[in-house]
Amino acid sequence: VQLQASGGGLVQAGGSLRLSCAASGSTFSRYAVAWFRQAPGKEREFVAANRRSGTTNYYDDSVKGRFTISRDNAKNTVYLQMNSLKPEDTAVYYCAADPNLILSSIRQSVYYKNWGQGTLVTVSS
Repeated sequence: VQLQASGGGLVQAGGSLRLSCAASGSTFSRYAVAWFRQAPGKEREFVAANRRSGTTNYYDDSVKGRFTISRDNAKNTVYLQMNSLKPEDTAVYYCAADPNLILSSIRQSVYYKNWGQGTLVTVSS
């Protein structure tokens, strides 16, 4: 599956953004999907994930209660709604997907086979 991320931009602290990740080329509903982010000088880190439609979403503690991952299988798109943004949320955000991910690996980027190109989110203080 090919992934195309969009929706990044510049926002003030406390604001909101919604990232989108459009997928093409496969039956997206069967894929585990996730968002990761990488800030300058830091390693890529897990943000949020969903293994299958209708199942539990998983979040890093740093975004829990502020970010929401969702998916629209009819549109082959996964979203990341980001509210109450903080300057420390500034990063390049990547969407990822994999058809065979097991639950225990859902937070680990190395197990995701497909990646989007990244979209930059900048939160000003």
